[in-house]
Amino acid sequence: MISKKVADSLNKHMNLELYSAHIYLSMSSCANEMGLKGAANWFMVQYREEMVHFMKFYTYLVDQGMNIELLSSKAVPNTYKSLLEMMQRTLTHEELISKCINDLSEQAVQAKDHATQIFLQWFVTEQIEEENNDRDLIAKLKLVGDNGHGILMIDADMAQRVFVPPVGAPLAV
Repeated sequence: MISKKVADSLNKHMNLELYSAHIYLSMSSCANEMGLKGAANWFMVQYREEMVHFMKFYTYLVDQGMNIELLSSKAVPNTYKSLLEMMQRTLTHEELISKCINDLSEQAVQAKDHATQIFLQWFVTEQIEEENNDRDLIAKLKLVGDNGHGILMIDADMAQRVFVPPVGAPLAV
């Protein structure tokens, strides 16, 4: 059985995943406005992934007999100077999420909550992939600098990203 303290922490993080989705939806809109349709697609896929993460937390909490609480979300930024800035902000945000997941994992260990430890392991692995993808795109963007042709090539590459729901993902995304 999940403790109230662990459940409250998971609920708080579930809301952070929803906030993350809102950030990426806003970035998709901004990239679209910049004429970077590929980047807009990349951020839309990121939005959908974050909604899967939100629903995973929701489902886990409900399956544990908890009543979730949706917290008010603060407004997300909607203006960026460049794709590089968006990717740097993305990496910074994903590093925050990684820290939060690690803190939740430690809390589950301290509470001897084995089910929650197992549940969170998927997110630990997911965050490694998230940060690595962000670092790769940042490195490419730094290589091309302000070269429009280079940015358009990266944008075309970002257009190839496709949303693939993870096995067992909740259907309501």
